[in-house]
Parts: sequence; C-alpha cells; structure tokens
Amino acid sequence: MAAVLEIEGLRKTYKSRRRGVRQALDGFDMLVEAGQVHGFLGPNGSGKTTTLRTLLGLIKPNGGRMAILGQEVPAALPTVAGHVGAIVESPQFFPNFTATDTLSLLADAGRVPQTRVMEVLELVGLHDRAKERVKTYSLGMKQRLAVASALLKNPKLLILDEPANGLDPGGIREMRTLMRNLAESGMTVVLSSHILGEIQLICDSVTIISLGRRVAAGPVAEVLAQHAGGGVRVRLEAVTDLPIAAEALTRAGAQVTTHDDHLLVSSVDKPAWVTRTLAERDLYVSELAPVTVDLESVFLELTGTAPVPGQHRQVDQSVAVGDATPAQGGWGV
Repeated sequence: MAAVLEIEGLRKTYKSRRRGVRQALDGFDMLVEAGQVHGFLGPNGSGKTTTLRTLLGLIKPNGGRMAILGQEVPAALPTVAGHVGAIVESPQFFPNFTATDTLSLLADAGRVPQTRVMEVLELVGLHDRAKERVKTYSLGMKQRLAVASALLKNPKLLILDEPANGLDPGGIREMRTLMRNLAESGMTVVLSSHILGEIQLICDSVTIISLGRRVAAGPVAEVLAQHAGGGVRVRLEAVTDLPIAAEALTRAGAQVTTHDDHLLVSSVDKPAWVTRTLAERDLYVSELAPVTVDLESVFLELTGTAPVPGQHRQVDQSVAVGDATPAQGGWGV
C-alpha cells in the first residue's frame, strides 16, 4: 500500500531560560499507509502533539523530512491541505454560534458545499442538536462537533487528537464504528489517544513515541506478539509451596518470576512441561494459564511509565529507548 504519511528523522528543539534546551523530537520516524486506522501513542510530554503541529505547519522543525500524500511538507501544504482534516488539542468554537452556524462558516471558508454540513452532523450524531448554541454543549458534544469540522472536506487523511475525549461509552463505540467505516471507504485515519483499549480494538497499526523517539511501530497484532513472551501463569494448591516450585522450575531451565499468589514462567515450549516438572516433586498445579498481553501493558513497558508503588511519576518521566532495527516493510519495532 502507498504511504499517505511519512516522517523521517524529525527533530524539534525548544529553548527556554527555565528548562534550557529540550529535545521535543529526537529523530522521530513514522509511516502510515493508505486506508489504515493508525494509532499514535505516547505519554504526556512525549512529542505527539509537537509532531502533529509540525506536520500541519504550525511549528517549524529543526530537521528531518515529512510528506503527506507523497508531497513534501511544509512546502506542499497549500496543495495538500484541502485533502487533510485535523483536530489537534482542545478545539475552540464561538459559544453563541450553533453547530450549523459553525460548520457553515467553515464550509464557506473551505469552499465546501453547504449540503455537506448536515451530512457530517448526521455522521457524528449532532443532527438533532444542530440548531442549539455551542455554549450549551457538553464536552463530548463539542468533541463531536470538532470531528464533524475535520470531516467537512471529506479528506483523504484525517488526523484526530483524542477524539473520544468527553464521550460516554455509547459515544465511544459510535466513534469507533465511524472511524472503521471511514477507513473502509478509503480514508486514512490517524488517532492520537490515551484510551489504549480503544486503540487496540480500532487500529490496524500503531506508532509509539517516548521522549521524542519512536520505540515501536507496526501492525497492532505484530507489536503485541513481539511482547507476548510466551509465558504462563502458575498457581498451586498451596501458596506456601511457591518458593519450592520456583526453585524446581528454575533448575529445570525455565525463567521464573515469583508473585504473592502465583508464578510467571517463561522459556517453556509446552505448558504441560510445567505440570509434569512440578508433579514429579509432589507439587500440584491449581491453575495454568497462558499470559496474554494487551496494548496498555506493552505501552507501559516500552515507555517505562508503569506505576511504581510508593512513587509519584512526574510528567515527561518516561524511558529513552533507541529505535530498534526496522522490520520488513519499513517498520521499526
């Protein structure tokens, strides 16, 4: 598939008297192929918003290459802007305007037919509230309006920063369905979100950024598979036997991590080997289950942002990890 969005070696440095020099983007790479829903993930302060703002010409980079629809930006932004819809950070609207007023004004500015206004309001579920003033809208309704504004041009590339912000569970599911339908119609969607369960459900591929560098990228299933580890969780009939069991399995060649009420065992070809090894020592298993990983656990591992008991992690406190060797197809994982 053709690349709709390409970023190579993107760098952005900020300077301030208080913090000195800070590398917001430190050689960041990203690739999004046509027709995908692509998740763009990272902790607060990792460089996500800086990347999007740089891509859209709102910030000038210090180095690197960017391309949208095969054309170099920011030089080609006047040409490609009509094919890109985006919301970055918290959208702002005139509070006394209705949703119809707001989108009609944007449609005129973008030379979009007025018939498109009610089409996008229907898509985001605001058709019946279109004549109400925006100041009466909830946070979730304003977010729906923002998505509608990004869809006005029927763009080839749609970039959404936290599109589920303020939505209730039903609204989140509707937004998920909308994103999938847009991708199936040929639109490419880039989602920046902290709701990782939703990203795992909706996205075809992901890019994870930490401290301005890419730490993982690729199809969601492959990113998860590379961090699955093939481990099994083992519980015994007697919790007091866990230290003995851990020692037995370690001596037999397994890698074992001991927890309060179970063992995590890896480097095992077949789970049955665990039960057989323990039974030979009169230790009996009450539970043997494969350990599955989700996108949240992989994200926390790669960015070093998992909560630590007794510690309070600060904003921007994550792990600096060099990008690994790119896998086949140009992905680095």
